[in-house]
Amino acid sequence: MILGSGIDWIEVARIARLLENPRYGKRFRARVFTPEEIAFCERRRNASESYAARFAAKEATMKALGSFFPWQEVEVIRAPRSAPQLRLYGRAAKRARELGVSRLFVSLSHSRDFAVAWVVAEA
Repeated sequence: MILGSGIDWIEVARIARLLENPRYGKRFRARVFTPEEIAFCERRRNASESYAARFAAKEATMKALGSFFPWQEVEVIRAPRSAPQLRLYGRAAKRARELGVSRLFVSLSHSRDFAVAWVVAEA
């Protein structure tokens, strides 16, 4: 049974500007993304597209769970040659347990201009 769904899209250029800002780019990166997400994105040829897709996934997850959490409590993980998955921590994990979420599905896509994520929470 579907308990919730969320979708989010964002302009890649907006995330790129935040990441490249000399005053707060590093702080933004460290506040929003986990070390593993940063390492993954930095290995990509177009890192800002991957960062934007993960940002959208975090937003979509919060919408699917009907609550907002610290950014790093929602993590997009990706094993080699596998689809992206979500890992929840802290209050995000607690909220998912309270709702009876047994599985989260995430779909990510991006182009040069936009990134989109869709999340479905299943019981």
